[in-house]
Amino acid sequence: MRPWFVAAALFLAGWSGPAAAEVKPGVAEGAENARFVSLRASRANVRFGPGRRYPIAWVFVRRGVPVLIVGRFQTWRRIRDWEGSEGWIHQSLLSTKRSVIVRDGPARLHRGPDSRAPLIARVERRAVGRLRECDGAWCAVEFAGRNGWIRKVAVWGVGPADG
Repeated sequence: MRPWFVAAALFLAGWSGPAAAEVKPGVAEGAENARFVSLRASRANVRFGPGRRYPIAWVFVRRGVPVLIVGRFQTWRRIRDWEGSEGWIHQSLLSTKRSVIVRDGPARLHRGPDSRAPLIARVERRAVGRLRECDGAWCAVEFAGRNGWIRKVAVWGVGPADG
């Protein structure tokens, strides 16, 4: 085998291309930088990398779904959804408005932050609601125009810092 061919093969085997090198600078990952946001757009492409040249991994088709920002690169945010999938989305498709999604349903929506408070509704799995505030183990939310309190463990989109 020719020496130049071996050298070229070794170089190419160790080279992962500009796409991989591009992601590392500026990525801020870790619990101290993670924060919940929601989707601003009713249709949002999630990509394999931070840029339009990366292929689309999946498409969100619902506005208001909560996502967790776990990294960033320039105007792109690495997000994690409630099922644990991660990808990159442009910051213009995100909103600072907070929302939650019901993990397992039906979840019970109460008039107050107590399981003995009157029951307002049962909220189905994957229902998305607007987060108002959290107080201990409970969160004040709005689902389809109904305001009430739901147990924090029943929803995704809130963390230890919330209430």
